[in-house]
Amino acid sequence: MEPEVKNEGNYQYIEVGEGPVIIVLHGLFGALSNFNDVLRHFSDRYKVVIPLMPIYELPVAETNVKRLSAFVREFVNYKGFDQFSLLGNSLGGHVSLVYTSLYPEQVNRLILTGSSGLYENSMGGTFPRREDREFIRKKVEFTFYDPSNATEDLVDEVYAIINDKEKLIRILSLAKSAIRHNMTAELGRMKLPVCLIWGRNDNITPPDVAEEFHRLLNRSQLFWIDECGHAPMMEKPKEFNAILDKWLSEYKV
Repeated sequence: MEPEVKNEGNYQYIEVGEGPVIIVLHGLFGALSNFNDVLRHFSDRYKVVIPLMPIYELPVAETNVKRLSAFVREFVNYKGFDQFSLLGNSLGGHVSLVYTSLYPEQVNRLILTGSSGLYENSMGGTFPRREDREFIRKKVEFTFYDPSNATEDLVDEVYAIINDKEKLIRILSLAKSAIRHNMTAELGRMKLPVCLIWGRNDNITPPDVAEEFHRLLNRSQLFWIDECGHAPMMEKPKEFNAILDKWLSEYKV
């Protein structure tokens, strides 16, 4: 059964479970459904909240990583959350890092998987050819170790986004913003525990990115998942959830 997406005020989000709050931030081409296995696994002990970030709704001039962090701040205030953990994949990890650097008193644990913030190969490092569906398929497959994870529905979804001019402009704006907003200088000042869960075969934020995060973050632990690409919570959900479950139990709040 798919979790209910709530529509309240300016926000669309999923909220399930009770307990310590985990806010989950999706990536650039991500969707709320990317974290269905995380929701199922953790909602018996945690309140898991996934806001839909307004990637395609912001004015182009404001479509950047810092503005998405401000959106998260607005959402957190709307919900009245005080202390919480942040879990971010890809762009969502980058937004989580920016948020943590700005509001360290609110974030008690940070979980990053395939996070941008240092450097990345966005969709394989080439400009998306909009009308070429097979080209888009190859780029979606590039996200995973096992290309069968690039389902027809997922390819259709990305193809539709790329061929929407207004959405494409915002995607490119965010990609440029992510490159400009390098987090290296801020990482060493972060004092909270950080869990890094990385696909050993991530082509977009390769293993050396994970190693660099691990080196720069004072209280980080790095966990690898073999035969896994850029979205471990989708491609290897059992392994991802087992790692995160154990880590959360060691860093209780």
